[in-house]
Amino acid sequence: MARAPQGRRWTQWVTEHSNALDLEPGVFTWDDPRRIARSLKRSAERSRRRKADPYRSALSMLTFYINRAGTGLPAARKRILEKAKDELRRQFGRDV
Repeated sequence: MARAPQGRRWTQWVTEHSNALDLEPGVFTWDDPRRIARSLKRSAERSRRRKADPYRSALSMLTFYINRAGTGLPAARKRILEKAKDELRRQFGRDV
């Protein structure tokens, strides 16, 4: 994997060039938490480069995005992504 550039776009670079999951373009910008979770699950299950089980890989990528976006993430977007985490748990049979 190539080195990440220094500066403001580091998180974007990681989500686009992750060596663990091949994400659909714009997955974190979608408005449907179920669609986001389904896409992350599919990516994690298909990946042969991930180091953890599919559930952990998918949840880690989603949590990484939420945490790295930090205060720049609008409240409405954060709510959608938090709902996507709950939906991801349901889809993997790990209900809250």
